[in-house]
Amino acid sequence: MNKKILFGSIAVFIAIDVLNFLIHGVMLSATYQSLSSLWRPDMMSKMWITHVNTAISAFFFTFVFSKGYEGKGVAEGVRYGFYIGFWLSALMAYGTYMMIAIPYPLAVQWFIYGLIQYVVAGVVLALVFAAQTKGGQKA
Repeated sequence: MNKKILFGSIAVFIAIDVLNFLIHGVMLSATYQSLSSLWRPDMMSKMWITHVNTAISAFFFTFVFSKGYEGKGVAEGVRYGFYIGFWLSALMAYGTYMMIAIPYPLAVQWFIYGLIQYVVAGVVLALVFAAQTKGGQKA
């Protein structure tokens, strides 16, 4: 596997995992507690699935970025993260809102926080790819 993809995937995984904790474990914790009747009673025993999903997402986020990487710096990561984040966050937030009786403000927060996560992940990825390129690695 290409080192850029490997290191990029790891960096994106860490960034998204940390942001998931801050967003869902800290910032939205009280909201989630107030909506406890909506969640699966065994949800906490299935949280490992989140880490598997994040690992798979980090790999494909990085893999797709690598196919169009132009070496244009942080702005390239912001743009990529915004495009992917808008697409995936809108699908997740509003698709869940359509299926589960969550309050609309929570759907909006999921969309906005998801968009921010992907923009941050795009920046991290652009920085990792730039560092790997400067280190003499080929794309």
